[in-house]
Amino acid sequence: MIFFYFYAETTMAYHSDDEISVDLFILRPIFRYFDVCKKHGILPNKAILAELFKAKLKNARHEVSSLVVLLDDLKDVDYYPLLDLLMEIDSSEIDAVDMINRSSCVLSGERVSSLLRAVNKKLQVVDVRDISFGKDFLLDLSRQGLTCQVLNLRSSHFRKLKMVGKFVQMHVLNLDFSASLTSFREDCFACMPNLKSLSLCETRIANLWTTSAALSKLPSLVELRFQNCLLCSDTGSSPVSSWNKVNEDMDSKSHRDIGLYIELPSLNGEAIPYLPSGIEYEDMNDYDANHDVRSTAEDSSDDSEFDFSGHRQDFSLMELLPDLPRGWNQLVDQQNEISFGTLDMQDEDQFSPGSSNSRHPSYIASKKYISRHPSPICYEKHYRDYMIASLPNLKVLDNLHIQKVDRETANDSFRRHFEYLPYNMNNKESVVSILQKREVRASPTRTHTSKKKFSYASRKSQHFYSRSLSAAKVGSSTWPTLRPLSVLSSISRDERRSFRPRQFEYHPSESSLMAFGTLDGEVVVVNHESEKIVSYIPSLGAMNSVLGLCWLKKYPSKLIAGSDNGSLRLYDVQSTPTISRGIYHTPVTFDEFDQLTSVHVNSIDELFLASGYSRHVALYDISSGRRLQVFADMHREHINVIKFSNHSPSLFATSSFDRDVKLWDLRQKPNRPCYTASSSRGNVMVCFSPDDHYLLVSAIDNEVKQLLAVDGRLHLDFAIASTGSSQNYTRSYYMNGRDYVISGSCDEHVVRICCARTGRRLRDVSLEVY
Repeated sequence: MIFFYFYAETTMAYHSDDEISVDLFILRPIFRYFDVCKKHGILPNKAILAELFKAKLKNARHEVSSLVVLLDDLKDVDYYPLLDLLMEIDSSEIDAVDMINRSSCVLSGERVSSLLRAVNKKLQVVDVRDISFGKDFLLDLSRQGLTCQVLNLRSSHFRKLKMVGKFVQMHVLNLDFSASLTSFREDCFACMPNLKSLSLCETRIANLWTTSAALSKLPSLVELRFQNCLLCSDTGSSPVSSWNKVNEDMDSKSHRDIGLYIELPSLNGEAIPYLPSGIEYEDMNDYDANHDVRSTAEDSSDDSEFDFSGHRQDFSLMELLPDLPRGWNQLVDQQNEISFGTLDMQDEDQFSPGSSNSRHPSYIASKKYISRHPSPICYEKHYRDYMIASLPNLKVLDNLHIQKVDRETANDSFRRHFEYLPYNMNNKESVVSILQKREVRASPTRTHTSKKKFSYASRKSQHFYSRSLSAAKVGSSTWPTLRPLSVLSSISRDERRSFRPRQFEYHPSESSLMAFGTLDGEVVVVNHESEKIVSYIPSLGAMNSVLGLCWLKKYPSKLIAGSDNGSLRLYDVQSTPTISRGIYHTPVTFDEFDQLTSVHVNSIDELFLASGYSRHVALYDISSGRRLQVFADMHREHINVIKFSNHSPSLFATSSFDRDVKLWDLRQKPNRPCYTASSSRGNVMVCFSPDDHYLLVSAIDNEVKQLLAVDGRLHLDFAIASTGSSQNYTRSYYMNGRDYVISGSCDEHVVRICCARTGRRLRDVSLEVY
């Protein structure tokens, strides 16, 4: 207290009367702080006093006077005086207030929230990198919003970002090192109309479609980064980025000055001689973020929006995802050099020096960049092109400026590798308008319709409208409707249990019905729309894990089930009660097939085939229940899947881990295949297209190809990126019709939808509940 009055009297002694009145006006926040401290009966906080004096000096020099509140320096007794001071700050001469937390804070999340909301118009920077305040703090922040211009939430615990509060003034948002962040809610950015810069380095964001759709709600976004891209020292300086200045300002405000007039040294080679060459000042913030911080949150949460299950706040990507593909180890390395002359996202033959694109200056010489702290989305094929084409207002991506030629190239790449809507439609259309057009075309009473329009509509087939309805439904939302399937409610209380599904098969004609076999040998038929069990068949001690299921087509109530102990049975689900206390009709049993994994019925429901962990295939007659023949040594290794064609009752295909797919004809007494087609890895799955024109072959680790069924020639390679895992078993199917293919792998939480005519990617669906 004595020091303060001595400072004030000394300052006034060297000024004129006018200057004294101005100086006293400037010192009003300091006087006010002493008053509120006296009111609450506590001593003033030295750190707050120091910041108030620094704000006074900036004001005297006609600079922006900002009050920096370091939450690390506060104790619980400092809360009420500071709260009173901040509630009156808007009417003071202080221009801005910054709230910063670097390490630990003793204040509760509720108190920190109230301090943030006490400042209204003058809140400028909120930097709470160490989120130790619990999920309620994040939930309150995301729902209520803030009036700040810069929000730094590095290392936060968001899993799915859903910021619905008011963030109208916010220009910069930093979510780097938020290791739990995997996706965005549909409208999570709709409340940020003025957001210009967004940083998401080393998060777990991976889905191109949902990410770009969420970011498209930001009309002012001009700078985005999922990684830091820095030029190597031998190619020039780093690209200019506004993040450098933002991070410098934020970091300098967090330093604790011992004296009021001490100038902090700048972070350069002289001040920090051990700093490696080529590392920008911005990188110091990244190093700072990698210290080991322990969370004080004791509650473990499985809330869909937050994840407090771990203690570490900051992770490297390799710690976070230990099963990354082999190629990622080098890419994630801080010193790895990536060629961004083509931004490492283009096909090499498209942008090689001798190609047509080499005429553009930006592609004359390939520049080398260092990719640091990348998120998984950066390794998606054509990631940069997709983002540039999807966000037309974006000017800087990953610290690299977007030139006109970059945007032209990105738009061209997007058209070649992606479909905006199914069937290559350019514009979204509502279901109502499509139905209206269909009715106008079909109705003979609409005589007032112009001849030109009617003749155009009359050329539209019914198939055209069904495809248009499909495109409209897919285009209505990028986010899929996902929900867990619960079928417990239809079982009596004393039999209530959870199933362990192992294999499932949709009904060929009733789209709402699905049969699944369990690891306990049960077969359950469920209406997945109403979540009701239609039929329940217990194992009765005869079945082990059910690995093969196949519905009959001419007799849609019957299905064949095969288990890993070789048991084969034909059930009629209409005669099977939904609870185990009823009387069962005796199922048809067949001779056992050892180590069974797959069964399939032919197109006329007369025969079915069984295969398994052997090189043999067995043929059965359904009506008599007899095994007709065993075809030996059809492959060099065991056969994963066997499939009859959809229209010919004698043609079938086999796929094996010996890397071969073979087509067979029962009429030729299959001693040798019609043809053999090979993959580079072991084959997991094969199936015919609905019209039998193609074979869809899926091999280990996303090797998906479409062959001509007539002779096995390659028709289309879907070029899905591999993960490098030999255990990444891939399965692919045709969707309803032959137009689109759906593909998924056991090591990835994503299902891919591709056009079966062009191979272009329509959508990736992340398998997580939104």
